[in-house]
Amino acid sequence: MSELRPLATIAPADVEALLDAAFGTDRHRRTAYRVRVGLQPIGALSLARVEGDRLTGCIQCWPVQLNTDDGRAIPMVMVGPVAVAPDRQGTGIGQQLMAASIAAAGDDASLMLIGDPEYYGRFGFDAARTGGWRMPGPYEQRRLLARGAVPDCSGMMGPRVALAA
Repeated sequence: MSELRPLATIAPADVEALLDAAFGTDRHRRTAYRVRVGLQPIGALSLARVEGDRLTGCIQCWPVQLNTDDGRAIPMVMVGPVAVAPDRQGTGIGQQLMAASIAAAGDDASLMLIGDPEYYGRFGFDAARTGGWRMPGPYEQRRLLARGAVPDCSGMMGPRVALAA
């Protein structure tokens, strides 16, 4: 029997082991990790797929912002990584995790990710408004995707900075 659970209910070591199995142990060098530095995943949007007592998939979502060239800070959610155990890939787990996370965020949520448009297009992600966005490291512009209420402007993606009280 399989179920979706909040990712926070899963042992961090199990999540790290799944991410290593899905993406390799060198995954921390990727640009997405630079954007998420110092952040904690958003609990309501970060999910785990568990089959019996085995973690077979997970999705993490992160509080980020687009620091626009005209001085605004636009809050967004960075989706990913979406990880599926290698022996369970191609079985729809990734699609289930994406759909559940997007539904929890809401249709108008400002979501972005770095990924293949051929895969993430089915979830409404595209690069139509991200041409002026930049990332703090190497990336392919065609893989910088967004959906929902996102601006068509220029700026640098980074971790979301809390406003001073």
